[in-house]
Amino acid sequence: MARPTFKKNKVDAAFLAGLAEIKRVGRYEIVKKLGQGASGVVYLARDPYIKRNVAVKIAKPDSNRGRERFFVEAQSAGRLNHPNIVAVHDVGEYKDFCYLTMEYVEGPTLEGFCNKNNLMTLKQCLETVFTTCQGLDYAHQQNVIHRDIKPTNIMLDKSGAAKIADFGIAQMTGQTSEAGMWGTPGYMSPEQIKDETLAANCDIFSVGCVLYELLCGHPAFPGENEYSIIYKVTNEDPEPIENLRPGLPRLLQGILGRAFQKDPGKRYQTCQEMACDLRMVLRVLMDQAPEKIETIVDFVHSVSFFRNFTQDQVRHLVAVGTILKAEKGQIILTEGEIDDTFYVLLGGKASICKGGRCIAAVRAGEVFGEMAYIAGQARIASVVAETDCMLMRISATLLDKAPKGIQLLFFKNFATTLVQRLSKKTDADQGV
Repeated sequence: MARPTFKKNKVDAAFLAGLAEIKRVGRYEIVKKLGQGASGVVYLARDPYIKRNVAVKIAKPDSNRGRERFFVEAQSAGRLNHPNIVAVHDVGEYKDFCYLTMEYVEGPTLEGFCNKNNLMTLKQCLETVFTTCQGLDYAHQQNVIHRDIKPTNIMLDKSGAAKIADFGIAQMTGQTSEAGMWGTPGYMSPEQIKDETLAANCDIFSVGCVLYELLCGHPAFPGENEYSIIYKVTNEDPEPIENLRPGLPRLLQGILGRAFQKDPGKRYQTCQEMACDLRMVLRVLMDQAPEKIETIVDFVHSVSFFRNFTQDQVRHLVAVGTILKAEKGQIILTEGEIDDTFYVLLGGKASICKGGRCIAAVRAGEVFGEMAYIAGQARIASVVAETDCMLMRISATLLDKAPKGIQLLFFKNFATTLVQRLSKKTDADQGV
């Protein structure tokens, strides 16, 4: 294997010397230095106009191309507005330097939690990676690929929420990236190392590396140098997590296995898919009974609406949907409301009411509320629990992100439901 060309920015002594006495950049008053990395120095600063603290990243590009790369970070991150992504406020030039003004996150990076002696709780670890996936999924929807997801680029704010930082080597989907290997070898996908065309799910491989390290306090692909690391990334699988930390839920090994697929086509295709599987593990943890979720899956699979789904498809729906109960007389849906959810009745009986009059009944195995999702309109009727009911509530947003096979089955069953309703209405009109 030919040795790759690593692309790295360097913070040289002359650059640091030029910042030694810096007091202000643009309108921002420098308070103190927070740290420095390969691409620049970060300061805590004060915006005197808005009266808020900000983080200011200052770099000195070594070429016109380097200057362009710096502004790519502003263009990439600046178009993103998500609670799990560090917000970019401003960008500019100061003397020979470029600067980027960002949201100040008063909290640590994940690096300190990748230590066997300072691991997060399992619940906190999964919630952190789950919210990281949410932020990345949003970035990918905006056609931004991060390309450098690693523990030092994910921060925790005071509430413990994840914040993705440093879009300095981000790439817009569909654009040709600069030749050479950009990123950090221990967290790069095989296709990054091979300098191949990237899809958004190259970031998912990196998220898998972060999750592995948070769980075990050990890198997924350790090595004595960059070349031994990239050999493992492209040719080997990480040691099973159960060898390093016995007792972890078995589902986690499956999630990591899918995130670590060398072939991008076999990997999770979206961060939302990975987030759904992480949510499943979180539910198992909350129930404190791994077998309980399988009992729920078996029960849901037995309901007529889901019988043409596979067991794995139902397991996915149990993870992303919400199973709830409605007491007799409870209003489940209200006529005129705008919502993006629909329901499958798992048990019990409900009534569809319009204008204060009950016009139809819903029984176990039937769906309701789906027309508002399909037509994108307000509810045209109310639904009231006629008996105690058990329901599965599904968000249309999550269904839109579900695998295509699941979506097709839903629309097939929606069509069947509609035909059955029209048939019943025709029979009633004819007095049958």
